[in-house]
Amino acid sequence: MGQLSDMDLRLLQVFKAVVECGGMAAAELELNIGTSTVSRHVKDLETRLGMTLCRRGRAGFALTPEGQRVYEETLRLLASVRGFLGSIDDIHARMGGQLAVAVFDKTASNPAARIHAAIATFAEQAPDVQLQLHVGSINAIERGIIDGGFQVGIIPAHRSSQSLDYTDLFGETMLLYCGAGHPLFGAAHDALDWDAVRRHPFAGLGYHSPNMELSHQAQLERTATGFDQESIATLLLSGRFLGFLPDHYAEAFERRGRLQAVRPDLFHYRCQFVSLLRRSPAPSRAALLFQQCLAQAHAAV
Repeated sequence: MGQLSDMDLRLLQVFKAVVECGGMAAAELELNIGTSTVSRHVKDLETRLGMTLCRRGRAGFALTPEGQRVYEETLRLLASVRGFLGSIDDIHARMGGQLAVAVFDKTASNPAARIHAAIATFAEQAPDVQLQLHVGSINAIERGIIDGGFQVGIIPAHRSSQSLDYTDLFGETMLLYCGAGHPLFGAAHDALDWDAVRRHPFAGLGYHSPNMELSHQAQLERTATGFDQESIATLLLSGRFLGFLPDHYAEAFERRGRLQAVRPDLFHYRCQFVSLLRRSPAPSRAALLFQQCLAQAHAAV
């Protein structure tokens, strides 16, 4: 390929947007350029790399195996570019560019979460930094922080990595729920114990998390798998499964008579949310400031 030029970076950014939007036409609004221009940029990139990156036609947009590899490498390259620009800003003792923050889902409804207050403080103190807020799984956020795709993460604590720095932020209560139509919905729960619960199909998260740790400890066999709280809630609403959800998130479903907590005095656990920063290379000044805003916002809670 030879030397990497500014145009190559531009083509890779267009390709990244096409992949994440799911096609040329969908990326038109994101990139603010016409579909024909988007298509030409992707074709130019394919020519530059000497490979076919995606299939497009009546069957829809799909990445080739080579395209998937190029997309993954593009994420790493652009993260490195952001890191370089952030380091230059640090040398000049200024804060600018972009800051990518990733949060585990369904935190906005938690009254103990003060992420919004931290954002307000950060925006006031660093007005030239463009904040990007992502939602992801615990594993994806940890991986993104280590790889440099995200600069700050907020997840439920579940294990520690020598590559990451952790700061306690806020807590969350998880309760066991069933949906309307489930045998336990509206039934008497006083006599229920863990043995009784184990006889019912259980829906849990499909990656290492406090949810998975609890289900293993309680010997709950997972018969349906979700990869975020939204998917767990959807499974529970089917009336076929039991599963744990944050009480603040499930509250709206309870009010509408669609979910019911199952003996919350017994079937519950607590999560502690933490923020993540990468140890090496050292976080940018913007990342450190955002972490400081998070710590201050939650210190009084």
